[in-house]
Amino acid sequence: METLNVDLGERSYPIFIGSGILKNSELCKPFIKGNSTSIVSNTTIAPLYIESIHQLTSDFKNIDVILPDGEEYKTMETLGQVHTEMLTARCDRKTTLIALGGGVVGDISGFAAASYQRGINFIQVPTTLLAMVDSSVGGKTGVNHPLGKNMIGAFHQPECVIIDTETLNTLDDRQLSAGIAEVIKYGYINDLEFIDWLNLNMNKLLKRDPEALAYAIKRSCEHKAAIVAADEKEAGQRALLNLGHTFGHAIETGLGYGKWLHGEAVAAGMIMAAELSKEHGWINDDDIKGMRDLLTRANLPVGPPKEIDAEQFSKLMSIDKKVQDGVLHLILMKSMGESFITKDFDKDALQKVLGNH
Repeated sequence: METLNVDLGERSYPIFIGSGILKNSELCKPFIKGNSTSIVSNTTIAPLYIESIHQLTSDFKNIDVILPDGEEYKTMETLGQVHTEMLTARCDRKTTLIALGGGVVGDISGFAAASYQRGINFIQVPTTLLAMVDSSVGGKTGVNHPLGKNMIGAFHQPECVIIDTETLNTLDDRQLSAGIAEVIKYGYINDLEFIDWLNLNMNKLLKRDPEALAYAIKRSCEHKAAIVAADEKEAGQRALLNLGHTFGHAIETGLGYGKWLHGEAVAAGMIMAAELSKEHGWINDDDIKGMRDLLTRANLPVGPPKEIDAEQFSKLMSIDKKVQDGVLHLILMKSMGESFITKDFDKDALQKVLGNH
């Protein structure tokens, strides 16, 4: 088992990464503060892994909250279901919430923990690659709104993150590829050597080679942990983690949540960010071809859906968390493996990119 640390002073916490670690009954006990837990999962994951969590928490009173599965259920209504079931079970401020599932479960559970009785402890147990390398680490929690993705939420850090790579054996191929999109993202933010490794090992990742998956997860989490430690609440540097996301969130909102997976939308968004960077002369056609080839090998889209035109893209992107004082900020690339945040981009070039599909 590997252990990484998210350094946030008194609120620091470990990330445990290993194969079969959900069988380690001593792993999460130190992070459960009271005598009860609320295990939040969904209809897909609960039948597979909730018994493992019950064994980890056998010394505690457990209540299970089982949510419907899908991005379309990442809503205030589903959040209310968690609150209602916890109140019905008389959960109190010492109850520890355990999020068992992918990014949707983790985000809803974290927001429930942040808001239930003004804040309770929670533990992340991600079961998808995307959640392992991104959403389970860093304390971003929330739900979607019809007008924008993740627009309602809170920063609320977990007590620990338990990543059991064996859970990826039950992940479907499409979800695996969606997670690889977020892995690729870290390389293009600031780690070109990682892109070289991904080019060499993409087939191993798709075939679920345990060593390759463990390395990709560890390296991604190292990047995420370092950036979160430097900028917990996204006042600056943390926004780099959103490479491709402003375009991607517009795709998810415009199509309707759940039509494209988050990682699929991010993949297309990274290409759009690269194309805008090329329009400014920072990268070239060969750079974009390399990115397209890698994403294609990962079975990911390399362009946005034709159903969303430039006008709709512009409208959707204007409702984004990176809009400050009415000005949109984007994450672009000075070079491959060197991303940066800017509001000083050519608006005509952006419209050209939005209209080129």
